[in-house]
Amino acid sequence: MKLEIFDPAMCCSTGVCGPSVDPELTRFASAVFSLQKKGFQIERYNLANDPGKFTENKKASDFLHEKGPDALPIVLMDGEVVMNSSYPSNTQLSEWFDIDKDELKEQPKSNSVTINISDLKK
Repeated sequence: MKLEIFDPAMCCSTGVCGPSVDPELTRFASAVFSLQKKGFQIERYNLANDPGKFTENKKASDFLHEKGPDALPIVLMDGEVVMNSSYPSNTQLSEWFDIDKDELKEQPKSNSVTINISDLKK
């Protein structure tokens, strides 16, 4: 199975950049990263960075001409439009790829720091 996401124009490939990040984009980018690490074929195309991908794909091109860029994103599964105007939920992704949805949750990073108070008094 191949999943292709045609994103609206964003400042970077995932939209997870800049001073105020949309939590939905963070969730989706994390889920896509998790799926890609498991070997699933997922491609994302940003209208600002990859306009050629939109013109090369007839479904994406037709959608963009009919609905306009405000209706993005569109999600294609094996070449067929399965969603538009929003990103798939983790539940939908887990069903499509037949995995447990907990495997798509953003894993907290363990960045522990040990400070020895006696060293600070020197």
